[in-house]
Amino acid sequence: MSELSSLPLFHRIEGQQVLVLGEGAAAEPKRRLVERAGGIVVDDQQRAIDECVRLAFVAFEDERACEAAAINLRSAGMLVNVVDRPDLCDFTTPSILDRNPVLIAVGTGGASAGLAKHVRLRLERSLPQSLGALAKALFGAREKLRAAFPDPSDRRQALDEALAEGGALDPLDPASHERVEDWASGAAEIGAPATYEFTLASGDPEDLTLKQARLLGQADTVCADPQVPPAILARARADAVRLTCDRASNPDGACGAARGCAQPPQCPKSQARSGKGGLTVILRRGNAEEL
Repeated sequence: MSELSSLPLFHRIEGQQVLVLGEGAAAEPKRRLVERAGGIVVDDQQRAIDECVRLAFVAFEDERACEAAAINLRSAGMLVNVVDRPDLCDFTTPSILDRNPVLIAVGTGGASAGLAKHVRLRLERSLPQSLGALAKALFGAREKLRAAFPDPSDRRQALDEALAEGGALDPLDPASHERVEDWASGAAEIGAPATYEFTLASGDPEDLTLKQARLLGQADTVCADPQVPPAILARARADAVRLTCDRASNPDGACGAARGCAQPPQCPKSQARSGKGGLTVILRRGNAEEL
């Protein structure tokens, strides 16, 4: 598994105080960001310490003042962001694409705010404004989906199939939100168990085909040769069952028991019942020298 340079989190600050120190071009965007998220900006350091404020932005022009403030605030238990000083930051602020309630954050860990911005601008052109309406419609259909699919794995698979490219609720289709009610009321279904096996062209995840990347991201079970690179496996769902296979093999039966696996497979509930859906992906390594 490849390592993350930071852990992306969405922090709810509505009605909470956030400390912003500094003036001018560096500090004002942070004040606007806090206010946009419903936070209350405070600019008195001692008051923030006394009142146990949890988040702080530091935007002094003087570097030594920034360093001193970061040390003092961190010692008081705050998470600190120092503008343009990623080495002093506990967290960084990403470039934000807002399709309320869908929020997409593009970050570079402080390496390049300009790069994050231009990636976000590309996404802005690709994602319809109706994406937020789709999220709200899915939220409103939760009870119907729970009734139709009591098992969480089945619900996830039904949503995966509907939200996939070309699916009934394709997120890039501006009219998808209008179909949620009918879909949840009876059109929702899950497919039969399926197994896909493919050989990697290289150890670079960028060389995955679109279909391979999609299947890997949706799989309930991933069975991979030991030499498959962590960067490839990182494209799989975090909660997918992972098996290490000594040789290429196809799963037997609906439960996906893979021959040649170094570990006994633990079948996802969605696959354990006859007739239920479940997606298994087997990753075969290509030329060992290429990987």
